[in-house]
Amino acid sequence: MSTIKHVLAIAGSDPSGGAGIQADIKAISANGAYAMAAITALTAQNTRGVRGVQLVAPEFVTAQIDAVFEDIRVDAVKIGMLGSPEITLTVAEALARHGAQRIVLDPVMVAKGGDRLLSEAAIRTLIERLLPLATILTPNLPEAAALLDEPELTDPAAMPALAERLLALGPSAVLLKGGHLSGAVSPDYLAAVDEGVWLEAERIPTKNTHGTGCTLSSALAAQLAIGADSSLDLATAARRAKVYVAGAIAHADALDVGQGQGPTHHFHALWPAGYAPS
Repeated sequence: MSTIKHVLAIAGSDPSGGAGIQADIKAISANGAYAMAAITALTAQNTRGVRGVQLVAPEFVTAQIDAVFEDIRVDAVKIGMLGSPEITLTVAEALARHGAQRIVLDPVMVAKGGDRLLSEAAIRTLIERLLPLATILTPNLPEAAALLDEPELTDPAAMPALAERLLALGPSAVLLKGGHLSGAVSPDYLAAVDEGVWLEAERIPTKNTHGTGCTLSSALAAQLAIGADSSLDLATAARRAKVYVAGAIAHADALDVGQGQGPTHHFHALWPAGYAPS
């Protein structure tokens, strides 16, 4: 009998439940893996924006990660919001020390409402210390521009070249997300050393897309963990994660959460329309 795979999410908390560690746990669980969490920051936020951020002490972030690895098998890791150079460095050192595998790095820099979540100094530490450890980097176009210190791309045809420049920074693969572009299709581009693959989905007309980046990267980490025993290729894992997120967005309007940009429906495949527990 195969055992359920374990995924550790390292990220900040979103008390409104749509993004951050809360979205990570939901997405990992919905994709069939056991979710664990090491919290890097507390935020005061809702669907309308971020009101405040309180970073966790770096040594306590390390203590959380060590506690998990010293007791529980970790089949994959998802990294989200880090917030400071010190936390970024301590996460990199802890993962290297424990020999972590299947690391999905979502470079959370700016919240959906435009609030800055990663300092300039932390970006440099992320590039130097975390990117070389990453199995796959999952930036959106604004994050890609920040990592490369260049203007934000607006032409989807230029995405493959941009992904290659990100690949040169050290990760084994890059999933460049094109959700910020306009058009009927939402294009993502997966670049690895020996392949390049387009992953496209119909763009769904909804404002409820809070936490889509967290959700996609966590779903991808779960798929990589689950597929480890069968040598699931990266493109298939990414495609499955994108299909899951597309479904979560398509069903987002079934939820009624907040007055701003609401969350996606992480459990759309488990909660049928009109679901009510008996």
